[in-house]
Amino acid sequence: MSELSPAERYAAAKKRRGYPVLESFRASQRFDLDAFQISACEVVESDKSVLVAAPTGAGKTIIAEFAIYRAMQLDGPKVFYTAPMKALSNQKFQELVAEYGPEAVGLLTGDTNVNAGARIVVMTTEVLRNMLYAKSDLLKNLSTVVMDEVHFLGDRFRGAVWEEVIIHLPEDVRMVSLSATVSNAEEFGDWLQVVRGDTEVIVSEERPVPLEQHVLVGTKLIDLFDSSGLAATNRVNPELAQMARFGGRSQSVGNRRKSSRQNSYRGGQGRSRMDRADVVAMLSSKNLVPAIFFIFSRMGCDQAVNQVLRAGVRLTTSEERDEIREIVEARCRTLLDEDLAVLGYWDWLSGLERGVAAHHAGLLPAFKEVVEELFQKKLVKAVFATETLALGINMPARTVVLEKLEKFNGEARVPITPGEYTQLTGRAGRRGIDIEGHSVIQWVDGLDPQAVASLASRRTYPLNSSFKPTYNMAVNLIELFGREHTREILESSFAQFQADRAVVDLARKVRSQKNSLDGYAKSMECHVGDFAEYSRIRRELNDLEKKAQPRGDAGHRGERERRQRKLGELRNQMRKHDCHACPERESHARWAERWWRLKRETDQLSRQIQNRTGAVAKIFDRVTDVLTQLKYIEPGKNGDMTLNEHGRVLRRIYGERDLLVAESLRQGFWNSLDAASLAAMATTLVYEPRRDEGDLGDRYLPRGAFREAFDKTSTLWAQLDDLERDNRLPGSQPLAKGLALSMYRWANGASLDSVLDLADMAAGDFVRVTKQVIDLLDQLSVVADGDVGRTARKALDDIRRGIVAYSSVA
Repeated sequence: MSELSPAERYAAAKKRRGYPVLESFRASQRFDLDAFQISACEVVESDKSVLVAAPTGAGKTIIAEFAIYRAMQLDGPKVFYTAPMKALSNQKFQELVAEYGPEAVGLLTGDTNVNAGARIVVMTTEVLRNMLYAKSDLLKNLSTVVMDEVHFLGDRFRGAVWEEVIIHLPEDVRMVSLSATVSNAEEFGDWLQVVRGDTEVIVSEERPVPLEQHVLVGTKLIDLFDSSGLAATNRVNPELAQMARFGGRSQSVGNRRKSSRQNSYRGGQGRSRMDRADVVAMLSSKNLVPAIFFIFSRMGCDQAVNQVLRAGVRLTTSEERDEIREIVEARCRTLLDEDLAVLGYWDWLSGLERGVAAHHAGLLPAFKEVVEELFQKKLVKAVFATETLALGINMPARTVVLEKLEKFNGEARVPITPGEYTQLTGRAGRRGIDIEGHSVIQWVDGLDPQAVASLASRRTYPLNSSFKPTYNMAVNLIELFGREHTREILESSFAQFQADRAVVDLARKVRSQKNSLDGYAKSMECHVGDFAEYSRIRRELNDLEKKAQPRGDAGHRGERERRQRKLGELRNQMRKHDCHACPERESHARWAERWWRLKRETDQLSRQIQNRTGAVAKIFDRVTDVLTQLKYIEPGKNGDMTLNEHGRVLRRIYGERDLLVAESLRQGFWNSLDAASLAAMATTLVYEPRRDEGDLGDRYLPRGAFREAFDKTSTLWAQLDDLERDNRLPGSQPLAKGLALSMYRWANGASLDSVLDLADMAAGDFVRVTKQVIDLLDQLSVVADGDVGRTARKALDDIRRGIVAYSSVA
């Protein structure tokens, strides 16, 4: 790097004096900040909002840490740090406690409430949304909100919450939005500028740790891209391209003649793939661990661990094994002894001691947290994980291995997207530890290196809104702003912003095509008559003649006769028309045909514009129509809509079944349920059944009062579903029976072993669903009157035990 001139040194010093808090923060860091980090932190110190889009592992969170640091230099301002998942919230909470002490940091995740009044509070985005609607006192003195992983706004299930928060945060609150690299960051930034004011967009495409990309062919690691220096960037390695042509083997002149015979012995598979144990051993021998192997199924992850362990792989020293056992015993000491065998604790511990583990949603959260900690400490060297690990958890590796470039999306096997590839391989390369990261793709028959190169070189993907009004959102906004003002607010959503931008492009195209239509109309003008009218007759005649073609089924006799009469009339009109005798008739007709074709396309675009304009507000109108019909909202004195007592209950019920829950409470369907039955009922509302579950009948339902309440609630669901579809809303899925009896027995004190056996479910899944049940029961304990509220509180106590009660948060 060349020496700075005196003038450049003076300019740099002058700039530093303009950002004293940033200079102080930089002095406290282990290594200096990158250019994009400095730019973003300068925006924060200038008291503006900022959107930072950068690759995974680039160090975006340093900007959030600076925003917190800046607030803590002052007396009073609060900072909220939002994350899309509870695991991320827990992790960030622990980091901030280590930095600022337990008194300064709080945690709110729905089922955890720690020090909520602290100056720094970590929370899930849903918690912040609920606070905004409730006008919580905790919002006082809020100066900054960090929205980590803000690209989750595109998530089709939960993304709308991000938009709700962004729209409804007080105007004086600054936002630090951190996103993976998205191709439309500027568009998203433009929207933030509209709804939040002063917002700057900082985009970085640079990875702080370069990524070396390889393909594992047989036992040989081959670079994906040509590294000779003679070719353009991102050109496929010629050796790999040659292998693709010859089924995964390099072809020299001497061995090409043998190729066909050798391939036949291998069943056409080319080079045989290394098994997982050999791949792990090879990476270890090349100092390419710790490594994450992404396998797109939980069963595949567990099987991979078993294969590697059966092969006798051991990646740890005696000292490392002692440290692993010490950490595991400390973290899992609260788990009951009788549950350890059910959870597969001893096999799991054996794998950890040998440096190998799985990581997926079926694992007990406690086990996942231990795997993450041991991996960060470089004690676990090989992790077999599903793609959920790529979603922001601080678990970088030296190497990422992709066994396949396709996954099952619930309906079919589909290729992974460039965005998913970027997220997955973004785990490779640990800042401050590695000088480069490595991605390894295992060769499979039919692999196209050019397609892989295209996937690997496209680092960006678009962020698209998934925002749609819900019943809970509607009643909250109507209560706060009234119906008409709410419609205006919804027009400011990112969903409508994107639709309107698309409308702008469509409108531009319509204008252009209308100019062309004028040109075509001029070209088909006829000096003897109205050729537009003549061409209309010809076109109508042509269309009718096509319909009149015999198709085997002659059709109704009367219809045929009417059609023949109409054809005769049109032919007569055409022959009598002035333009029929024009010597340039066919030349005019060609221009007329172009005019009609373009007119049809232009009309279609105009209809699209009409449908997109105000699309979000139209959905809101349908939602409010349903709420009006069910009498949750009614006309107020000033002509606007107002909430009644039932609407105010619905305000405090969050989740996909918000209306069904509110209506069940209103009709008293759950009044006679005991605590275990109410927990089971809540399960039928939050549990998403497996695709292969089918209709289970009633054998998975508790008996007694539960059955009657379930039947009434199911009938109510069907009525609401019909009402929604009548109002052109999508409706919802029926109640899920599959886990009701298991939750009923868990609430009545049954053993973990028996409950998991009945549910046919992994421990991690059972904990996840039970946490969702806890969330709903918690809401019922607050909003439900009388017996149901008391029963919900007892149900909470009954199911919050054993592995469900375990928490790593002190």
